[in-house]
Amino acid sequence: MLTLVPTPIGNLEDISFRSLEALKSAELFLCEDTRVTKKLLTLLSEKYHVTFPCNTFQSFHHHNQEKLLSTFDITTFKEKNIVYVSDAGMPCVSDPGATLVEFCIQNEITYEVLPGANAILTAYALSGFDYPQFSFFGFLPHKGKERQNAFNQLMMSPFVAIVYESPHRLLIFLEELSVYDENRVIFLAKEITKKFQTTYKGSTKTLFEQLKKTSIKGEWVVVIEPQAQASGEMITQADVQELQLPPKQKAKLLAKLTGRSVKEIYQEILDTIQA
Repeated sequence: MLTLVPTPIGNLEDISFRSLEALKSAELFLCEDTRVTKKLLTLLSEKYHVTFPCNTFQSFHHHNQEKLLSTFDITTFKEKNIVYVSDAGMPCVSDPGATLVEFCIQNEITYEVLPGANAILTAYALSGFDYPQFSFFGFLPHKGKERQNAFNQLMMSPFVAIVYESPHRLLIFLEELSVYDENRVIFLAKEITKKFQTTYKGSTKTLFEQLKKTSIKGEWVVVIEPQAQASGEMITQADVQELQLPPKQKAKLLAKLTGRSVKEIYQEILDTIQA
């Protein structure tokens, strides 16, 4: 049997009794990072005075999952208590747990996913945005058309959009948001459930200026107001063309909408002006 066990996203007290029991009964740990799992077990053992007998750990992550799945012994999964542990939070959310679930389904292996701490839902609840639907985009691609397309989708989404962001890229992302729509309301949460949990809510421009002067260490969740609610209607290329903006800023906005190169669009605008 496979049990997918959620782990605390910061506060050790968020571990559940069911999760502790699953960890104690494990005969094999599959881990997103074995070092993180071993440290977690040590901390839990010290805090709750429990023992975790299993000392067999196998790394299972995005880079090796396909190779390992082809070598797994189905009989072992059916006869042993195997536990999958992600680095933090719910399995199958921005980690390779989903491939294990599909493996179990395809091979008729009994499995269970325990409920637990989750940064997405916690940030959604903290945000105060009162909309019944949201879209989760995980970490956006870092560059190129993939990033432009993903950025366009989240900014034009009719639902609340939720994104994970790292501290060294947060200001870049906030600047992109403020260029696209400086009045869009967003919510930011840093280090959820941890000692230095911090939250902010306001317009993209205001928070970009504020956080340029603030420590941004830690992991972030960004919750973005829906496009339809922010402006009343979907922004179009024609809308942007009519705006009285400097050519470079207009080119950036059009690039966000279309996924095309800023340089290419900027040159087209200059050609139009000179014609």
